[in-house]
Amino acid sequence: MSGVGPVEPGEGTRSWDAPEARTTLPSRRPRGRLPQWYDRHRRATLSAVMAAVLLATGGYLYLTRPRKPPAPAPPYPSQVVDITYIDPVTAPKPAQPDSFSFAVDLSVLSGPPVTVRDIDQSYAGLSLTTQPHTPFRTQAGRSRRIVITMHVTQCRKAPESAGLPFLDVTLRNTRAIEVHSFILGQRYAQHLTTALQAICNHSSR
Repeated sequence: MSGVGPVEPGEGTRSWDAPEARTTLPSRRPRGRLPQWYDRHRRATLSAVMAAVLLATGGYLYLTRPRKPPAPAPPYPSQVVDITYIDPVTAPKPAQPDSFSFAVDLSVLSGPPVTVRDIDQSYAGLSLTTQPHTPFRTQAGRSRRIVITMHVTQCRKAPESAGLPFLDVTLRNTRAIEVHSFILGQRYAQHLTTALQAICNHSSR
């Protein structure tokens, strides 16, 4: 019998009869010099980067570290020096008719050493010298005995009665230089008045 049936596909026309498709990978673009250099020096590059990170971190930690407050400034010399009147004393030199001497105690309470650059007084008719001679230096926590000799130069300008006499002392330490007036108290005023009256009552000056 003859008839018309479904058309059979010819050989080679079926999908499974087609030759296997070849898988073609896209060709890579040639890499530049920098990637090639990185490939060759990857380990060294990573080490350098890590070192830079550690350095930057260390620098940041150093800059942001807690800092101690600055040390306080030393005190002014007048704040730590004390002068106390002791008593009249015999002059360290041969006695002079127009002079008299007394002793004071100078102490430095704290801070850096203090230098006494000069000691003076305010009366026009008097001058003074010291033993030890100025300038001299005293350490903190120590005291120094100073003998002061007053010289009467003009009785008419010297006080008949000293009220609140004081000494002008120039002090210096690492903080400042100051001229400070020390009032030595009533005993000093009485002894000064007695000495001046004894000298000037018997002087033609």
